Amino acid sequence: MGFGNMLVGVISDTHDNLDKVRIAARIFFKKRINTVLHLGDIIAPFTLRVFREEGIEKLIAVFGNNCGEKLGLKRVADSIGYEIHEPPFTVELTGKKILMLHGQGSIEATVSLVNALAKSRQYDIILYGHTHRIDHRFVDNVLILNPGEACGCLTGKPTAAILDTKTLHVELLDLSR
Repeated sequence: MGFGNMLVGVISDTHDNLDKVRIAARIFFKKRINTVLHLGDIIAPFTLRVFREEGIEKLIAVFGNNCGEKLGLKRVADSIGYEIHEPPFTVELTGKKILMLHGQGSIEATVSLVNALAKSRQYDIILYGHTHRIDHRFVDNVLILNPGEACGCLTGKPTAAILDTKTLHVELLDLSR
């Protein structure tokens, strides 16, 4: 991450909706965001290439429950300088410890897990996906953020987010245009 740049793109559940991936990547690029954190359910390896084509320099992702082609995703990520990991994955940006995970099982089970992790106070920020629902709140001074679904396939409202890792300010993005 570039010196002084505290903004990161946060996206989840793209489910191969390339139009929404392009919209999100273009917004991130326009706002000079060079790091994107993807919280799973990318699905096909070609989706990663769209982020690169749209100028995203660095992408760190975790696998989601629908990412069946893990080997292909890993190969493409490696070939274009991106990272993809088994969740949960911890990354540190601007001195903040960030836990990235996708989620599993029901919405309730995923939210319960996220809440328990926040209460452990081992992280400054917990980012997750899977539920396809926006979740932006604090638990015990830990920022919890689910940017919702970028694909728009369940809610009809495609979203992503921009996170300032220094101030913990979150800007939700509407990808429906």
